Amino acid sequence: MMKIKTFLFIVCMAPFIVSAAPLEMELDKAPVDISDNASLQRGAESFVNYCLTCHGASFMRYNRHRDIGFDEKEILERLVQTGQKVGDLMESAMWKKEGEEWFGVVPPDLSVIARSRGADWLYTYLRTFYRDDSTVTGWNNLVFDRAAMPHVLYQLQGEQKLVVKTSDSGEQKSLVLDKKGELTAAEYDKFAGDLVNYLVYLGEPHANARKSIGLMVMIFLLGMLVLSYALKREYWKDIH
Repeated sequence: MMKIKTFLFIVCMAPFIVSAAPLEMELDKAPVDISDNASLQRGAESFVNYCLTCHGASFMRYNRHRDIGFDEKEILERLVQTGQKVGDLMESAMWKKEGEEWFGVVPPDLSVIARSRGADWLYTYLRTFYRDDSTVTGWNNLVFDRAAMPHVLYQLQGEQKLVVKTSDSGEQKSLVLDKKGELTAAEYDKFAGDLVNYLVYLGEPHANARKSIGLMVMIFLLGMLVLSYALKREYWKDIH
């Protein structure tokens, strides 16, 4: 009986133990604001220019970008690059077999990657690539060790190298810029922030509408509560 109780206690406490486990490194806070259409538009263009070649977003249609301020002409000129129609899904130009041959794994669909990994993880991931000659791609990442993905944005960010310092508390890893890129550090952070903001939007394009409708419903229910209370007082005033 005691063993059964112990087992049940461990099962019940497991989620808390997992959630309390320390992260290997502290994640940077992503500047997410899906109500900022200008940021979402920049992120959408970055996505189709740098990500859509390998990664798809097959739960998203091009014409859905009307919600963030694009008209049909702008969608065709700024987002559609391979002859699709505005109503088509945002599918990768790479065949799955090719991706597996080149990278050893099929590049994941990014439709809900922000909901899976989290915005802070993605923001930190995009900014912590560094040169590593021991990997197949020549790149590595602080938050995803030996990631199959090469640093496709290195021309923008530049090339970083890993610096490891050892102390009594263990190893401290940091990155330093070894070769400059086309963007400054602040400009690249803004670029990565816009891209992550768009990936968050991809995970739930109707989030702003949902929140707006939810707010109106709550206001309606609050108004009905006030009217119901007033009706109750009027109905019972002669009885009490």
